[in-house]
Amino acid sequence: MGFLPISKQDMEAQGIEQLDFVYVIGDAYVDHPSFGHAIISRVLQSHGYSVGIISQPDWREEESITILGKPRLGFLVSSGNMDSMVNHYFVSGKHRPTDAYTPGGEPYRRPDHAAVVYGNLIRRVYKDVPVILGGIEASLRRMAHYDYWSDSFKRSILLDSQADLISYGMGEKSIVEIADALASGIAVKDLTFIPGTVYKTKKIEDIYDSVMLPSYDAMKAEPRQYAQSFQIQYCNTDPFTGNTLIEAYPNGIYVVQNPPQPPLSTQEMDAVYELPYMRTYHPSYEAAGGVPAISEIKFSLVSNRGCFGGCNFCALTFHQGRTIQVRSHESLLKEAALMIQEEAFKGYLHDVGGPTANFRQPSCQKQLTQGVCKHRQCLFPEPCPNLEVDHSDYLALLRKLRALPGVKKVFIRSGIRFDYLLADKDDTFFRELVEHHVSGQLKVAPEHISDTVLSKLGKPRKEVYERFVRKYHKINEQLGKKQFLVPYLMSSHPGSTLKEAIELAEYLRDLGYMPEQVQDFYPTPSTVSTVMYYTGIDPRNGQNVYVCRNPHEKAMQRALIQYRNPNNYELVKEALKKGGREDLIGFDKKCLIRPRRTKEWTDTDAAKSKGIHGKKNNAATQKTGQKAGGKKRTIRNVHKKKNGHNAAKA
Repeated sequence: MGFLPISKQDMEAQGIEQLDFVYVIGDAYVDHPSFGHAIISRVLQSHGYSVGIISQPDWREEESITILGKPRLGFLVSSGNMDSMVNHYFVSGKHRPTDAYTPGGEPYRRPDHAAVVYGNLIRRVYKDVPVILGGIEASLRRMAHYDYWSDSFKRSILLDSQADLISYGMGEKSIVEIADALASGIAVKDLTFIPGTVYKTKKIEDIYDSVMLPSYDAMKAEPRQYAQSFQIQYCNTDPFTGNTLIEAYPNGIYVVQNPPQPPLSTQEMDAVYELPYMRTYHPSYEAAGGVPAISEIKFSLVSNRGCFGGCNFCALTFHQGRTIQVRSHESLLKEAALMIQEEAFKGYLHDVGGPTANFRQPSCQKQLTQGVCKHRQCLFPEPCPNLEVDHSDYLALLRKLRALPGVKKVFIRSGIRFDYLLADKDDTFFRELVEHHVSGQLKVAPEHISDTVLSKLGKPRKEVYERFVRKYHKINEQLGKKQFLVPYLMSSHPGSTLKEAIELAEYLRDLGYMPEQVQDFYPTPSTVSTVMYYTGIDPRNGQNVYVCRNPHEKAMQRALIQYRNPNNYELVKEALKKGGREDLIGFDKKCLIRPRRTKEWTDTDAAKSKGIHGKKNNAATQKTGQKAGGKKRTIRNVHKKKNGHNAAKA
């Protein structure tokens, strides 16, 4: 079938005089089902609509938006697979040096707040053409929200972009309904009835079964109002139970969110992923070296959508919802067969998963008819008594994929929810995960080990993670394997003071492990954690939460996790002093750092050190500390060598 048109010449070659839709995107054009613009475009095409792509237009030039002419039905706008601000900036505010979604990884090819900029660019050129926003940036900013990068409370992106509609969530069903309505002659201002959309109006008298949120002005004036509004929104993300939400703005304007679109059935999911994608980037990018992001997904399979894990720092509840949607084994095997035929395929399927790899069924049967519970989670703080834990379907799928001719190894690189894994009384999947689907190391995400912080993260208690670790190592031992765990850890999440950060450092000390990478908490739109960060309030219960906003304290919390790094010494020392834990500065094996012999380190300090660590002379204590430290370094070096060896094998 070929790529969608990106120029007038392409339109002529395909016999198209005027496109139905022009899709403006912040990413390079990659015709692969892991890219939202490819899915939406191919879905529309399968329903008889023509779509052209304008990729990464020069937002400073109005002509860049006219290269495909005026569309018959409307412009579609997406900033790309990532929020443009997350794509551009580290949490520190520094600009990322590369962009994996741009040809050659070149940065600066899209503007900040790309969906807003593109929307206004289109509106300046085409006054009367419908503009529909979609994608992650629009979806998570669909109502008033906190913007970390400007440290401000922003209006709905619908207003700032001058767009007519937002198609939020995954959007396959809502975009077809929008297209059919526009094609039938209904004016875009009258499209107020489509699930999964957000529109603006000055009339709300005819809206039934709706919930009025606090007004924008009220939320901007009083952050607690925003926390209350967000909790209402969070409880209305399910298509079965969600109400219509209304948010008032000055001058009599209302932003109205319809309930989410219904989840896709397995047959509908299969149909979406079996559309005629080219499965790669547009050939015009070859000269630049292609699009780096393709390497991560080219040989990966998306088996599910949605997540009932409920992590507070994740926006999946707002974007994909909590209802699990899955593809059939037949569809996945068919896609795997296409991958095997590609010349670049070396025998390795890089991933079979989704937001959470081992979720292949609803958490309970009630979800299928009544939706998810509004006021309780499936796994947090404890697994729900109604939770149905069953890995048999996922296990059967993985066995079929392993058996395909030409497949050497099937990896699982999506997140594994370890508390769900432990809740399964049948260890068969756990054993086969360890035996067949790990490449030397398994990445897991405990995020922290302080129960105080974990409760704010929406993650299971430390004891649950430790049970998982013991079981993982036991199974490895039984199978005669030496494989490691790589824990993802997060610093400075709301609820974490220096006390909790030091607690995490001590845990890592006892483990003999220092992570190479640590993620500072990144406040992205429409997460529970971001609301905590902005308001200092837990929206779930209205309680106050400690929030680390000071950049220097953030640096200290991060440094504590990597306390062995010599570059972090001064930050770690300062953190320990401020946290009242100077007992961790010394020569004992329990200490995190040793004192440096400077003017600060006096005979009095040395005497204190003896008092803390026992009546040993400094030389003996130092010798013991060197042995302990040397042992840990040896373990770490062996760990790195093994990981390097296994990575090379893969």
